[in-house]
Amino acid sequence: MKTFEENWTAWVDGQLTGDELADFEASLPDRAAAEAEKRDTLKLGTFLKQQLATAPAMGNEEFFHHQLREAIARESASEGSRSTATADRASWWNIGRLAWAGAGSLAIFAICTFFVLRGETKPEQSQYLTQILNARVDPAVSPNATITAFESKEDKATVLWVEGLQTLPANYAAK
Repeated sequence: MKTFEENWTAWVDGQLTGDELADFEASLPDRAAAEAEKRDTLKLGTFLKQQLATAPAMGNEEFFHHQLREAIARESASEGSRSTATADRASWWNIGRLAWAGAGSLAIFAICTFFVLRGETKPEQSQYLTQILNARVDPAVSPNATITAFESKEDKATVLWVEGLQTLPANYAAK
């Protein structure tokens, strides 16, 4: 079954006959307006044909024809099988160059990372930690107090576990 647009075009062109013509004309909501639009369309077609017949000749025809021949050659080359040399010249960022650019970028990143990490010094033990570890709990203040230090080299963390300390003496204050 044809769409309304297809039937409309066939009706304007005079290609509908018999039952199709009767069915289409019966489906039109305003037959008089449709007939007027058909006449206007036919007048426009006639006018355009007259104007095309009297169109001035193009200047510089050889250049125009050359452009057309080049476009046709490009299209036929793209439709057929293209050689790898033609495909490589088609784009500046072909697969090979992208691979080399990626490898070069990774190499530059690795070199920069090496020099940045090489210049980084390993952190020393904090003076606060050393001061706390060397301190002793006064048995008179907290007789059952104990200090235990847990160090993790991987996480670079130290935990001090203090048990039984009732008050923190003044000489434990951090700087």
